[in-house]
Amino acid sequence: MSSGAHEEEVLGKAYDSRLMRRLLTYLRPYKWQVGLALAATMLKSAADVAGPYLTILAVDKYLAHKLDKHSPLDRWLSPNPWTGVGQIAGVYLFLLVFSFFLEYLQIYLMQWTGQKVMFDLRSQIFRHLQRMHVGFYDKNPVGRLVTRVTTDVDALNEMFTSGVVAIFEDAFVLAGIMAVMLYVRWWLALITFAVLPLILAVTAVFRKYVRDSFRRIRIAIARINAYLQEHISGMVVLQLFNREQKAFDRFSRINAGHMEAYKDAIIAYAIYYPVVEILSSTATACVIWFGGNAILHDALAHVPARDAMTVGILIGFNQYAQRFFRPIQDLSEKYNILQSAMASSERVFKLLDTPVEIVEPVSPRKSEGLGRIEFDHVWFAYRNVSVGPDGRPTDGDQTATATGGGARATQTTPDWVLKDVSFTIGPGETVAIVGHTGAGKSTMISLLLRFYDVQQGAIRIDGVDVREMSLADLRGRFGVVLQDPFLFSGTVGDNIRLGTEWIEDQAVEQAARDVNLADFIASLPQGFEEPVRERGSTLSTGQKQLISFARALAHDPRILVLDEATSSVDTETEFKVRDALNRMVEGRSSLIVAHRLSTIQRADKILVMHKGRLREMGTHQQLLAQRGIYWKLYQLQYKDQEVAVSADD
Repeated sequence: MSSGAHEEEVLGKAYDSRLMRRLLTYLRPYKWQVGLALAATMLKSAADVAGPYLTILAVDKYLAHKLDKHSPLDRWLSPNPWTGVGQIAGVYLFLLVFSFFLEYLQIYLMQWTGQKVMFDLRSQIFRHLQRMHVGFYDKNPVGRLVTRVTTDVDALNEMFTSGVVAIFEDAFVLAGIMAVMLYVRWWLALITFAVLPLILAVTAVFRKYVRDSFRRIRIAIARINAYLQEHISGMVVLQLFNREQKAFDRFSRINAGHMEAYKDAIIAYAIYYPVVEILSSTATACVIWFGGNAILHDALAHVPARDAMTVGILIGFNQYAQRFFRPIQDLSEKYNILQSAMASSERVFKLLDTPVEIVEPVSPRKSEGLGRIEFDHVWFAYRNVSVGPDGRPTDGDQTATATGGGARATQTTPDWVLKDVSFTIGPGETVAIVGHTGAGKSTMISLLLRFYDVQQGAIRIDGVDVREMSLADLRGRFGVVLQDPFLFSGTVGDNIRLGTEWIEDQAVEQAARDVNLADFIASLPQGFEEPVRERGSTLSTGQKQLISFARALAHDPRILVLDEATSSVDTETEFKVRDALNRMVEGRSSLIVAHRLSTIQRADKILVMHKGRLREMGTHQQLLAQRGIYWKLYQLQYKDQEVAVSADD
């Protein structure tokens, strides 16, 4: 099972004080609303408990003509039966209306607070995700991160709106009912409570089975989400190889596991609630039996009215018994909400507690210059690898571990991707980087933009270490075009401007002309206002790449970076790009990573990377004359397609 599935499997404890304290901090900005909701809950609980007690008074004091029956409310009640019954009925009606408004206030305030907390928490998670370095997304699937922002936050909202407050309400109601029942007739209250051990035992068994079902449901949902994400993204491949039925059969098995888990939960609920109903009915029957016998016994024994068992008490106890067992059932349901919320909060806080590896400097420096780039003895590794006694990498874990029992600690060493790389790009100079796959070309771009930090050495922009610059200032100097162009939902103009307000419409249009995109946009029905669907699905790869070029140019960067920008375009688009490059690199420091050597032959300098090291450096003609690695690459690709260059080049 994958780590993602294991993470979904963990349900956690029903209550964790450490997590709860941290969750309650999100309620701090809304403490007055929460306090008012809790006050409304307490008052409503008191009103609910008072109802049956008023029934006891009405029956015993007025309907049964036991006027000598005393209660704490005698000073406010009339001795006249007609007036007294009317007073009690009026108070009962007032309590019902009052309960309605209190419940409305409580639900409104907690739902409002829950939505505010969800907004704050989701904003915090998204902001945290924006600050995470690129390597974080290499290790964490998108579906899992989306689940943290959606499903897990929804579970916390349910706890805030329906869980915690409802638990308080049920606890207040239970405490109030028990207090009144013990005050009125303690022995009859104990008879009512006699079934509690059985109900608690049934509830414990119910929670065990439902917990297991919910765990399996969560795992099944995680598998369904992962399977759908993978197979919808790869639907073209499925259809090309006629794998629809195979994929459907496997999905059906995963879906069936989800259904079976839900069936088990349904069976548990179908058994639990009738059993609790039977036990509560048994308690009610015992109240009627023992209470009725007490009424008959006290009547025959002529027990004084103030001490005798009465019909009103029997009716009131029946009402209390019905209200007493309902919160117990609700508490069992709220247990599952609380347990799910604790698990969700643990996953959310684990994400929020993931340290941001690329941090802003405390006192950032601002570089002043035209875009001089310097790599100074740069070493970088994405991971550590285990090494054996001979110092060679092994197939063991890629992290430093230690074993107990006197065993030797596993030694690790960095798996260097870049090794002692040094070069300089002058202002306005165009430099290309070539090399085989895995040579470290794209890694150099990532380090330059500070998606990662170097382990040894330094990278400087105009003499300032990139680690000493603010990320906004650093990345604002670059215009980047990647191998896989990414377009957002919106319009063509929106994707070129990308939310930068200072870019005028004229600048957008000029950028489109400079990258040979103007003719295509003019052919669109709405021009720059033409809608773009998610990831630019209605556009070709070449069209998306040209829009990416226009985006980089419209932001007027000091330094231009092209990372395999022409590797996935057709020949016609490549010629357009090549023509556009001549205009884009004018007056800018440019760094071009390319497999196609035809796009870089006019570069001022070409860097040849091989196995993480800078092996060759020079112009196109100089490197060919060396008959080294670059010459071999050229022989494989464009021996017969060399672009004519002047003798000066």
